[in-house]
Amino acid sequence: MSCPRIVIAATGSGVGKTSVTLALVRALTRRGRRVQTFKVGPDFLDPTHLAVASGRPCYNLDGWMCGQAYVQDLFFRKTLDADIAVIEGVMGLFDGASPDTSEGSTAEIARWLDAPVLLVAGVHGVARSLAATVKGFAAFDPEVRVAGVIANHCGTERHAEWLSAALASSSLPPLLGAIPRGAFPKLPSRHLGLVTADRAHLSPETLDAFADALDRHVPADAVMTLAQAAPALPSNTQHLPPTTFAASPVTLAIARDKAFHFYYPDNIEVLENHGARLIPFSPLADPALPEGVDGIYLGGGYPEEYAAELSRNTAMLDALRRFAAHGGAVYAECGGLMYLSQEIEMAGGERHPMVGILPFRTRMGSKRKALGYVEVTLTADTLLGRRGDVVRGHEFHYSELVDAESPNDGWQTVYESRYRREPTPVRDGFRRGRVLAGYAHVHWASHPSAAGWFIKQMGNHT
Repeated sequence: MSCPRIVIAATGSGVGKTSVTLALVRALTRRGRRVQTFKVGPDFLDPTHLAVASGRPCYNLDGWMCGQAYVQDLFFRKTLDADIAVIEGVMGLFDGASPDTSEGSTAEIARWLDAPVLLVAGVHGVARSLAATVKGFAAFDPEVRVAGVIANHCGTERHAEWLSAALASSSLPPLLGAIPRGAFPKLPSRHLGLVTADRAHLSPETLDAFADALDRHVPADAVMTLAQAAPALPSNTQHLPPTTFAASPVTLAIARDKAFHFYYPDNIEVLENHGARLIPFSPLADPALPEGVDGIYLGGGYPEEYAAELSRNTAMLDALRRFAAHGGAVYAECGGLMYLSQEIEMAGGERHPMVGILPFRTRMGSKRKALGYVEVTLTADTLLGRRGDVVRGHEFHYSELVDAESPNDGWQTVYESRYRREPTPVRDGFRRGRVLAGYAHVHWASHPSAAGWFIKQMGNHT
């Protein structure tokens, strides 16, 4: 028997999908429901809000990076003890990695999970035109079922009545509720999107304010009824072959603090399943690395926001330099790459020295430098895999590399990265010895043997 499930999708970005999802999750948990949340796409920030609201880790469902079998298996495993799964979409319902297919879209996930879709539409200045919009979304893909509509940024009660009548008169999915403009609290944000959620940014009182607003205008129990109507998933979609464990366990130090926390939860879990023991450490606050570690994992985050503090922790900078100089394995993604660079130059010109083992510095810009999926072909054996292996990931950053055209002192570029908007591959990914750094946030599920290889290489001491 499959878990009841609902996809919260949108007509486009900026119509309030995240607020509606957050409010629904809190409203259901207040009713005593065990809610398992998911986020479509590679987002690191929205899942932190959904995790706080549900009290359970939130997992990304990404068709382009992970594939159908992995998505279905992950969903099945994480909903075994849940009363309902709430899946927040990405951008508009049919937006994804391609302009002419459903790859990487919310629609793709809804189809794979046979999940009903609750469509959130912004209705400021809209009346009967909502019916035309919903008709297009409902008919666009016959395998994606739009089961209901939530109108956000609504005006008066009369406005809501018109919207409901417009949908009903055209025999379209019903209006489940209309949420007035300004009904939800505002969430703090920064240049990469929402601020990462914790109890300080998303208190129980704030969550209750979201849920109260939803309960006044949308019957959460009606949403539960839609979710319960989802059919059982075929049993052959619910299992992948068992994980192969590493022969020898390894210990990894993983950066976790305000500056570094962009990790997919299932990426961490698969490393643990392969025999890794992960010990968190703080580049901001700790004076030394954990003792006895075989390797270091520096994920993404906001090193630019805490550059001065990171630079002042010279004891940690020295510890990382020594670890790398003595042959320790170090893997860094995006923010981790910035931390390993010579320095971070802020948009205002301030410069903060960093670890200094990469042959370039990084500079923050006022405009986004990269946003989108990336497919990486390895041009040499690395911590991620053998030469010729292909892994998939995502990039989102405002920083750029400075003086990186001619890596020196034994450094090699070992990624051939392909982006959707670039006609030719780009050489990046920097390796020297057992240090590897790149901008891509890689998902292990994109290559079946990547996690096991990574753990094996971390344990191969020189």
